[in-house]
Amino acid sequence: MENKFESTDSLSDTENEDTEDSDNLEVEDNSDTRGKKFRGGLIELCIYAAVIVLCFTFVPKHVLQRTIVSGSSMMNTLKSGENLLVEKVSYHFADPKRFDVIVFYPHGRDSEDYYIKRVIGLPGETIQIIGETIYIDGEELEENYGKDPIAEQGIAAEPIKLADDEFFVLGDNRTVSEDSRFEEVGPVKRENIEGRAIFRIYPFSKFGTFK
Repeated sequence: MENKFESTDSLSDTENEDTEDSDNLEVEDNSDTRGKKFRGGLIELCIYAAVIVLCFTFVPKHVLQRTIVSGSSMMNTLKSGENLLVEKVSYHFADPKRFDVIVFYPHGRDSEDYYIKRVIGLPGETIQIIGETIYIDGEELEENYGKDPIAEQGIAAEPIKLADDEFFVLGDNRTVSEDSRFEEVGPVKRENIEGRAIFRIYPFSKFGTFK
């Protein structure tokens, strides 16, 4: 009987050792799992941070930017204080089209001045304003964007031949707009066009696209 008990005790010690080893393995497995979760969480956090940095730097500079209308030169289409989205991608692949509403640097990109106007004349065309009428290559332009009839023709009283990289722009409120009719602005160089205004986000009552 003693030998039996001794044998049983021996088996119990072995079982205890196995149990201890099993417990150690379980602890090691839990630690490894926590490490993987931590690394996964850290990677996810880095991805979120990269996305945020991308949204606040790359996107506004190269893709989509909010801009606020200042002044009344684009009434009645746009009013001072309205918030717009300006997209900057499409003009990397195609030139602005007639009647696009664009934002640009009238005095070059080294200046902080930033205007919003409507494209009227395209590269290579000849623009002239006689009385209240706009002529392109000698033909009357049919459009109804002007808030009021043109009262001042400026330098466009004489024909203006646009270069291959120039655009003629006007504000819709043509009695107050400082645009391509005036030497201070003149025809707009392609390189100074920042993007196209496509969407009004404020006021909320006017939320949506515009022409």
